[in-house]
Amino acid sequence: MMKKLKTRVVKKNINPEWDEDLTLSVAEPLPVKLEVYDRDTFSMDDKMGDAMFDIQPFMEAVRMRLGNLPDGTIITTVKPTRTNCLAEESHVTWTNGKVVQKMVLRLQHVECGEVEIQLSWIDIPGARGL
Repeated sequence: MMKKLKTRVVKKNINPEWDEDLTLSVAEPLPVKLEVYDRDTFSMDDKMGDAMFDIQPFMEAVRMRLGNLPDGTIITTVKPTRTNCLAEESHVTWTNGKVVQKMVLRLQHVECGEVEIQLSWIDIPGARGL
């Protein structure tokens, strides 16, 4: 089953910034598909592109149960390839006491466009561990 998360709508902006936190429960480290749509009032919303990204390197870093690393330590690096949507090299780091990965994703099925995202692991009390 595919879970959909939605951000708020940014109106009248060709370079929108959402700067929102979305929480996703991860049962399996499957690739994640991100879809970007515009919002139309009187017609169907138009798909503006999509991107897939692999959370496996991020999840492997989380499973290491690291601690007491210097802030900003690079745990692993993910390079752009023909099979991922990375626009540039991405690092999984230890930042402010948690595993973090920043990514710039090149949108597919569109003339041009990029989306910047950041993953960070949050332990939820009572949730089953990895």
